[in-house]
Amino acid sequence: MTVQETKLEGCFIIQPQIFEDKRGYFLESFNSKEFYKVTGIKVDFLQDNESQSSKGVLRGLHYQKGKYAQAKLVRVIKGKVLDVVVDLRQNSKTFGQYVSIELSEENKIQVFVPRGFAHGFLVLEDHSIFSYKCDNYYNKDAESGIIFNDRDLNIDWYYPKEDLIISDKDLILPTLKNADL
Repeated sequence: MTVQETKLEGCFIIQPQIFEDKRGYFLESFNSKEFYKVTGIKVDFLQDNESQSSKGVLRGLHYQKGKYAQAKLVRVIKGKVLDVVVDLRQNSKTFGQYVSIELSEENKIQVFVPRGFAHGFLVLEDHSIFSYKCDNYYNKDAESGIIFNDRDLNIDWYYPKEDLIISDKDLILPTLKNADL
């Protein structure tokens, strides 16, 4: 696997090695030993999640607070999404900055999202399947988020706002300035 750090310290793009032949393909989606060797980060994933969404669905920007914070390894199994990661670490030199990466079933790119970051994605193809591993269990009371269109973050979703499909819960999330970090 090839691992490349983004402009946000601790957030990595992972490109697995793909072995293809006439039968199809094989890839190792994660190898803890290799990831540690390249990044110095030891992570033990405890929970796997998967969602299927239609084109135009925007999920996020979500995070877990305090002792329930989660690091995630995210990828697309089917379809295509615009994945967005925001640094919420107040002492970080990249606090309030984001990266966006297109993840698809074709490119097989994955993103490691460290604890202390918000995460969201916009679905670019119908019936996209998004999968992610978490290093901590979900806790409803620790759930939080940032509104997708926060003016200070100024995230370019590359999609008309009027065509977005967003949950009622995500539409009332606070701005970064008003967030409970």
